[in-house]
Amino acid sequence: MKKQPATTSLRARLALALAVLIVVLAASVALSLVIGRQRIDFRGLFSDPFARTLFFSLRLPRVLMGLLVGASLAVVGAALQALFRNPLADPFILGVQGGGTLGASIAIGFGWSARFFGIPLVFLASFAGAIAAVLVVKTIASTGVVVLPGALLLAGVVVNLITGALVVAIQYVVEPSAALSILRWIVGSLDVVGLAPVGQMFLLLVPAWIALLALGRQLHLMAIDEDTAATLGVNVAQCERIVHVLCSFIVGVTVAMGGSIGFVGLIVPHAVRLLFGEDLRIVLPGSLLLGGAFLALADALARSVLPSSELPVGAITGLLGGPVFLWLLRRRQQYSSM
Repeated sequence: MKKQPATTSLRARLALALAVLIVVLAASVALSLVIGRQRIDFRGLFSDPFARTLFFSLRLPRVLMGLLVGASLAVVGAALQALFRNPLADPFILGVQGGGTLGASIAIGFGWSARFFGIPLVFLASFAGAIAAVLVVKTIASTGVVVLPGALLLAGVVVNLITGALVVAIQYVVEPSAALSILRWIVGSLDVVGLAPVGQMFLLLVPAWIALLALGRQLHLMAIDEDTAATLGVNVAQCERIVHVLCSFIVGVTVAMGGSIGFVGLIVPHAVRLLFGEDLRIVLPGSLLLGGAFLALADALARSVLPSSELPVGAITGLLGGPVFLWLLRRRQQYSSM
């Protein structure tokens, strides 16, 4: 009976957070569908072939792609911050996206266009690169069973530098058309034609999202302390392995389709914590919703900020996320010195 108020409070806070963020997500989608260099006549959407093609083949798929990629990177960022107990953890900073980009670049550069059980090899290569990056970073940053936070960030930076150098080397040795395709992965883009690729991503990502959200309680306890989590029945080693695989898979899929879009997984979870508290059972689904809204708006800004052309969405998130990362790093140093 004593636990009932806490449970009720959690459910109430979760319901409030989801209600607010669903409204934010809906508003972001509506705004993103309207904004663009080419104005869409919504009144003639079903009578004007040009307006119909522009909306259903270009604008709507792009907005939906932004929702999927943003939600994926944000929920992975929240999970990695809990897993490593480091508020600066992020798929981009920790080299996970760099590993995924390297895997996708190898597949693109060498023309691996085949499918394995219906899954494009570029997805599999990106996933393999992402999970390899996770393992390398954690191995470098670990002393025995302890992961050192400072070494974690440094290892991520080094992995990013190495994978970036390898991607550039691949660009130099492959055909120009393949090198141009790899460049799209490096800068990050949500360009997509038609709803078919979005549907494929949706079918791949949603089961991984659900599995990651189901680990909310375990991650919440692990973020507090691994010994406490183990005492309360959490299989810490098994949970870590599952989270590694899920995060690598999600990042691999998003990198294969959207390229290397940085800092979404850093900014969004911190915004959710600031608004709704530290509980991972709220932060994970909240990051999922707010991440989609954030990247959809960032892409709308990217395609409208210049009058005659558009910026890659990765440039927008980098410009927003870089200062946030420096502020968080400075704040962490101040707390450490107290």
